[in-house]
Amino acid sequence: MIKKVILFTVLGISLMVNVKAQDLSEKANTFLNSLPDGLRSQTVFPLDDAERYNMNYVPIPRKGPTFHEFNETQKSAALQLLRASLSREGYKKTNEIRELENVLILIENNNYLMPDGKLRRDPLNYHFSIFGTPSASEAWGWRFEGHHMSLNFTSGNGKIISGTPFFLGSNPGIVKIEEQYGKQVLKKESDLGFTLVNSLNESQLKKAKFSDVAPAEIITENSRKVKGIPLKGIPYDELNTTQQKVFMELLDVYIGNYIFEFSETFREKIKKAGFENLHFAWAGSLKEGVANYYRIHGPMLLIEFDNTQNNANHVHTVIRDFTNDYAEDFLQEHYKKEHQ
Repeated sequence: MIKKVILFTVLGISLMVNVKAQDLSEKANTFLNSLPDGLRSQTVFPLDDAERYNMNYVPIPRKGPTFHEFNETQKSAALQLLRASLSREGYKKTNEIRELENVLILIENNNYLMPDGKLRRDPLNYHFSIFGTPSASEAWGWRFEGHHMSLNFTSGNGKIISGTPFFLGSNPGIVKIEEQYGKQVLKKESDLGFTLVNSLNESQLKKAKFSDVAPAEIITENSRKVKGIPLKGIPYDELNTTQQKVFMELLDVYIGNYIFEFSETFREKIKKAGFENLHFAWAGSLKEGVANYYRIHGPMLLIEFDNTQNNANHVHTVIRDFTNDYAEDFLQEHYKKEHQ
């Protein structure tokens, strides 16, 4: 494949960017071609298979092979696909979340077997699944999933067209034992949320805070479609300039988990839907270490942050695109054209 690059400058620094960077098909096919037939058959599903919508982020038996089934070459190829889908920060978070499984083994002192015979806490028990045939022109998808992670991508026409649902969690939220003491994987997501809510004046807070009690879980949970969530909170336009800056920093933390080209496309989509139509809503305590929840909610976007479990030391976050989770809008048009 001939790969063109473009030169652009950020803060005076010249950067070379691969304009084909969103085409993950080469990385996906390298991974698939490294697998023996038996393992490959466990990895690949039809694009329209119901398994593609079977999102989960708790430690349960799943389909798709894990790092346990891979040799070093296969593991490297799988990680190259993951790395190519995410920003450096996003990729770092996935590794740190997996490493927290070792912390949980020490905290819980009870690493029992699940029904499929695999350990409940295991940094290697993360599954790779490919949906459809990886191609630079046709639609296909892939998923990386395990405890506290469900990353769902769909590609079409040689670029990522959907990166949601996108779930990241952290247990513990802050590590309080000697192993990785003080580690806080989702620190920016928490800190910026508190910075924003505690910057609100009394009248702003009345609009932003919809409950003194935080919900016990992200409201969307693992639903295939998101619907029926009321638009609450304070609109972006009612924040002052400083608060709007913090709001955008918080939004960028989530959008910035993706590879640069897709994050920019996603951000532009949110912008077209109207930053002024986004709301910031809060529930629970305004103090760190006590159960809290927030969401950024607009016409096509929902971001949730929930920290209530384990004495408010267990974080769940998710990004949902009302218009294109699992690229359903794109694929409907795709299938319609094929049918015609």
